[in-house]
Amino acid sequence: MDRSRSLSLERETTMARMILLLALCVLPALVSAARPAVNPFMVQGRVYCDTCRAGFETSETPYIPGAKVRLECKDRNSQKLLYSVEGTTDSTGTYKIMVKEDHEDQLCDAVLVSSPLSDCASADPGRDRARVILTRNNGIVSDARFANSMGFMRDQVMSGCTQLLQQYQELEE
Repeated sequence: MDRSRSLSLERETTMARMILLLALCVLPALVSAARPAVNPFMVQGRVYCDTCRAGFETSETPYIPGAKVRLECKDRNSQKLLYSVEGTTDSTGTYKIMVKEDHEDQLCDAVLVSSPLSDCASADPGRDRARVILTRNNGIVSDARFANSMGFMRDQVMSGCTQLLQQYQELEE
């Protein structure tokens, strides 16, 4: 009787040790996987109105308050949309969008959605989106991610653009 009780006690002790070992190995992995990123990314960029329809920002370019921007992250292979969040520009035409997750294997772009200006509401082809890298596995220490400026084109060219654009041509020569 003592021998069987001793074997039973030994099995229980071994089982308790295995459960403790499993808990010590698995629990930290579960906690770190379930925990959101301590420092979220802050994606920042500006939205402008191309008053000269030049295709780039000039010294006279106004920035648009109240423009809507969407951050989209897609699967690199299938191009399936995996993440999307919208933001709005402030009084300086700057948007800031907080992203809590790492999107290491995804292609993320800031995309123009809409402009509050009726005479400057057509997205400028080629300047209607900006690629943003949202991963910590790339050597960038900062949580801030800066996107290139994006622009809408004005319906009618503003007066004075010819002289303004000539200044840029003179600078090239």
